[in-house]
Amino acid sequence: MVQVKEYRIVMPMSLEEYRVAQTYMVLKMQQQSTNEAEGVEIMENRPFEDGVYGKGQYTSKLYRLQSKAPSWLTTIAPKEALVMQEESWNAYPRCKTVIKCPYFTKLCVTIETVHLEDNGKSINVHGLNKEQLKARQVEFIDITLPTTDYWSFAVGSSDFDFTKFKSEKTGRGPLLEGWQENCDPVMTAYKLVTINAPYWGFGSKLEQALLAGESALFVESHRNCFAWIDEWFGTTMEQLSELEEEGDCKQKFGKPILLTDAEDCDSSFPDNNKTHLQQVVKT
Repeated sequence: MVQVKEYRIVMPMSLEEYRVAQTYMVLKMQQQSTNEAEGVEIMENRPFEDGVYGKGQYTSKLYRLQSKAPSWLTTIAPKEALVMQEESWNAYPRCKTVIKCPYFTKLCVTIETVHLEDNGKSINVHGLNKEQLKARQVEFIDITLPTTDYWSFAVGSSDFDFTKFKSEKTGRGPLLEGWQENCDPVMTAYKLVTINAPYWGFGSKLEQALLAGESALFVESHRNCFAWIDEWFGTTMEQLSELEEEGDCKQKFGKPILLTDAEDCDSSFPDNNKTHLQQVVKT
């Protein structure tokens, strides 16, 4: 049975700020999860243009994260076979990601994202028909509430307490109960996840596991977006693009795509942006 779920993630920032925060977060989390044996390998990163999304950036990646697979899954497939292929079309504020697995050839995960300057109450941002709306489940993700299941452990779970957190650079926070109703600025990432694993006997379990994994990843990545606000705030997309371009030349594992020392930081950024980027190097 195909699983269709829409996650709505409200964030205390503007659309343009979120674009920077998300790019920064992806770079940093990829570095943290990459080592000699596992991690993220960028296969292709180039501009694209089509009639659906317009202009944007296309990326192709391989995820080798076998150690994070649950034990029941490794009894079906060997760990070395659990490699995920991801293609993304990022035409912000609209994005699409398709994830496949060479071992499970029928498996397909599609994530369609629309970013809007609201607090998560738009009804049908993806333009679904009546049948799709009937099948769709909606789940609101509150970034102040970390998950504590298996997948949060596998993805990694930060211990930030946003009810006590206050950004030094922006003055935003703490995020208290009901913060989504009176937050300014505010925006929402509407993520429509469609998962199809047509395998008799374990397909439904695989679909549920992948949904849980995506949910944990959405929670942790968006918590990091806000928790790291004093690191990325004031950085431009052009500066982050320079980091991504450096990453394209360092695709092999063990060579992270984020800066690794102060000298790299000094050569890539003007003086007024060195301080908070050097903080990343130390984390």
